[in-house]
Amino acid sequence: MSEVLICEGLEKSYNKGRPNEIKVLRGLDLTIPKGQVTALVAPSGAGKSTLLHIAGLLDTPDAGRVVIDGEDLTGARDGRRTAARREKLGFIYQFHHLLPEFSAAENIILPQLANGQSRAAAEARAADLLDRVGLTERIDHRPSALSGGEQQRVAFCRALANAPSLLLADEPTGNLDPATSDRVFDVLMALVRDTGLAALIATHNLELAAKMDRVVRLENGMLSEG
Repeated sequence: MSEVLICEGLEKSYNKGRPNEIKVLRGLDLTIPKGQVTALVAPSGAGKSTLLHIAGLLDTPDAGRVVIDGEDLTGARDGRRTAARREKLGFIYQFHHLLPEFSAAENIILPQLANGQSRAAAEARAADLLDRVGLTERIDHRPSALSGGEQQRVAFCRALANAPSLLLADEPTGNLDPATSDRVFDVLMALVRDTGLAALIATHNLELAAKMDRVVRLENGMLSEG
């Protein structure tokens, strides 16, 4: 399997050089190959979001490098980082963050148009993704007309709209009740398996983590397996 994400020697501190400096990442290494779903488990404040933001090119490390699809993007200019996020990465958050004035389909179409896709191809892709998650009958519904689980399934589809190489998810079912969380997570896993991308999914839910291919734990700025 080819390596989609390589993080080498990542270091990150806040209030750097001050008496109250907080070291969040301490030479952290992480590699995720294509087709592997990795669970990231960490206590609150351990740096989980920091790691996701650096891997997602939303923040830069103090030291180390981030390579995505064979391209070292650590020191890339803002324009290239923005383009790489659009082309290579899909993001899912705890809250769906759907655009309320647009339909389910339009929320999936818009990122494709921003990436240069034709309207017809974007509409076909949106319809296919919504069908995969069982929302064909909700294709024209706005978020306010969808349940929490349905909204999050639309958010999953939006994250995969541009066929990314790497999916990054931060507590993707954390805002749902336990029964809905389990169902929606199974849908997410099916989508990831179908597309064969690499995924790093942060969760506090150890039962969900156990369904993934691999579990890494973040403590004291370092990762450990299992």
